[in-house]
Amino acid sequence: MTEQFFKNVNKIQFEGENSTNPLAFRYYDENQVVLGKTMKEHLRFSACYWHNFCWTGSDIFGAGTFDRPWIQSTGNQLELAEQKAKAAFEFLEKLGTPYFCFHDADIAPEGNSLKEFHANVDHMADIFEKEMARTGIKLLWGTANLFSNARFCAGGSTNPNPDLYAYAAAQVKHAMDVTHRLGGENYVLWGGREGYDTLLNTNLKQEGEQYARFLKMVIEHKHKIGFKGKLLIEPKPQEPTKHQYDYDTATVVGFLHKHGIAGEIHVNIEANHATLAGHSFHHEIATACAEGILGSVDANRGDMQNGWDTDQFPNDVAECTLVMYEILKAGGLDTGGFNFDTKLRRQSCERDDLFIGHIGGMDTMAKSLLNAAKMIEDSPLSQFVEQRYSGWKGELGQSIMSGDQSLESLSKLVLENDINPKQESGRQELLENIVNRYV
Repeated sequence: MTEQFFKNVNKIQFEGENSTNPLAFRYYDENQVVLGKTMKEHLRFSACYWHNFCWTGSDIFGAGTFDRPWIQSTGNQLELAEQKAKAAFEFLEKLGTPYFCFHDADIAPEGNSLKEFHANVDHMADIFEKEMARTGIKLLWGTANLFSNARFCAGGSTNPNPDLYAYAAAQVKHAMDVTHRLGGENYVLWGGREGYDTLLNTNLKQEGEQYARFLKMVIEHKHKIGFKGKLLIEPKPQEPTKHQYDYDTATVVGFLHKHGIAGEIHVNIEANHATLAGHSFHHEIATACAEGILGSVDANRGDMQNGWDTDQFPNDVAECTLVMYEILKAGGLDTGGFNFDTKLRRQSCERDDLFIGHIGGMDTMAKSLLNAAKMIEDSPLSQFVEQRYSGWKGELGQSIMSGDQSLESLSKLVLENDINPKQESGRQELLENIVNRYV
């Protein structure tokens, strides 16, 4: 592949909200300053390698619909991986995302052994280093694919076979090393097969202990190699397994505290995974912010009528405004960003559809950022919430929280002073109407 793959697309430019050009940004102006930082600094956009360049558009009912000439069952697989990398960096450069993400198996063929796989990944890392130096594009996060190969049908870190567990550890070790070498700002652990399909053949206690030990080894290796980025668990309740152990943010928080590794690992929140867990995107982000473990975000959306991970591009400004509001309140993203873990619909088979989908997602998040920033500046919600909980700053509230009160003392206080509190309005409808003014 000597010519440009996306030869009919030029560098995507910001043209303003009145533009009707599908290959231009309407809201994402990377240099616009919002609350003291540029949009580029706030949003830290990333495009994923897997859906964009490793998927043909196939599904369980039909063959691929996309034009991806580097995906072939025959031919020199390493040369095809090089072609894929060329197309990927052309796309990233023209789209203008400052970051990208990958699994090890996305970027290089596995070969016939782990040694061969490692060599292939190292070869592609050499190419990535040159392309990253040429373009200035950075790695938001890397990870190891412990779910696609048939050997991982029962997971990696939770596999009943210690030999396979060791194999998974070797693969993760190498993926961490490559991520560190490429200056990755995070390392992700997504446990797609770390769960069970049936309890009939599963030892839950054993698998939980295995998973915890695996995470501790990952933490140890991070510090050994001097990796300064964050380690991120990506919660998901199910798919491909019936039940996944990192079900949602709250589950991850409890697991980390149980095993004494809280503070070492953060979460990468995906919108569609929240949907599958029966939560809103807003809920998962707010929970992660409240617990102080938000690391990064996979920006996409699910379909409320479908029970699987559709990975569509985000387009709900109302929802994403509240997500951005929580993130801004928490101080913004540090090493994380908004990675588009998104895939085109199978019928979107033109090459420029890949740009159009990402442009829409980037504009959605940019408009949401502007809305959320205005909410922060005007502070209608925060003022109400502060007033609602103001009693906890008073004498009684402070004495309760400091541990000076007991059930007995509080009972005595209420009975002796004939305390008979009445309900107060939560003003939900009012607050919803206020939010609608901003979106």
